[in-house]
Amino acid sequence: MIIKRITHKLLDISASIIPASIEASPAQVLGATDLAGLFPQGVRVYLTDTGAASQEKLVDAARHLRGLGYEPVPHLAARRVTSSAEFEEQVKRLAGEAGVTDVLAVGGGVDRPAGPFASSMDMLSSGIFDRYGIKQIAIAGHPEGSPDFSDETAMAALRLKRDFAERSDAVLRIVTQFGFDPARFIAWAEGLAASGIDLPVHIGVSGPAKITTLLKYAALCGVGNSIAYLKKNALSLTTLAKGHSPESIVGPIERHWQANPQGPIRQIHVFPFGGLQNSADWLVKRGSWQTGAADRSASPDSMAG
Repeated sequence: MIIKRITHKLLDISASIIPASIEASPAQVLGATDLAGLFPQGVRVYLTDTGAASQEKLVDAARHLRGLGYEPVPHLAARRVTSSAEFEEQVKRLAGEAGVTDVLAVGGGVDRPAGPFASSMDMLSSGIFDRYGIKQIAIAGHPEGSPDFSDETAMAALRLKRDFAERSDAVLRIVTQFGFDPARFIAWAEGLAASGIDLPVHIGVSGPAKITTLLKYAALCGVGNSIAYLKKNALSLTTLAKGHSPESIVGPIERHWQANPQGPIRQIHVFPFGGLQNSADWLVKRGSWQTGAADRSASPDSMAG
């Protein structure tokens, strides 16, 4: 995969523009001929783990991102771990070989655990992250619910993780599944805060992509409400030929963030379904990213509860 280097003029990012992180697969990271300069220095790049890439490739991709000056955030899926020893070795390698200090801990989306961990809470409670200096930990949020568990189960799990953060040195944040209904996402984040789950929330959004591509990923990820919303608003979002512009989603979230700087929403997290280059160009153009500058999302202030 060939990715052109961003050559946009450096932008003066003001506090009125919401910051962003992005994700990529290990194959995208390792297959790109030139990722240098595509993202801002220090930006969080989440490394997806869908079970398709080997753990060796996850380490290699994290090491490559670190060498380019980005902040690798590998996904670690509890239910795919076969043993505590395997998990510890993986965390040890990510920390020691790639300088990883930040991860996304998820359940894993499989019916039966392959080993001792049935949930991301089991990984947190193991003490292994702390043993290898990993303090920044993202956990998953599902504003539209999940086909794998009930809303009540999800809320109970988030409360357990909030309690874990309060009694430990871990700094937790919630990164949500992507969606297309900004009002629903805002209400969900504010509802968490009102219920006492005061963790920072990073809202998942799609980068620029074709409507047909988004419908495919929405169906695969089980975000049914977003599928209905996207179909209903497709013509108002953009034409099928031009594809989806994320601004109709990000704009309302950004305005809410501007009006509530101490609220739970702290930034957006971009799923680059239309390609890394398209998402990077869009983020620089809108001002969420400044090429050559450290990502504001990685600062302690942006992650404070």
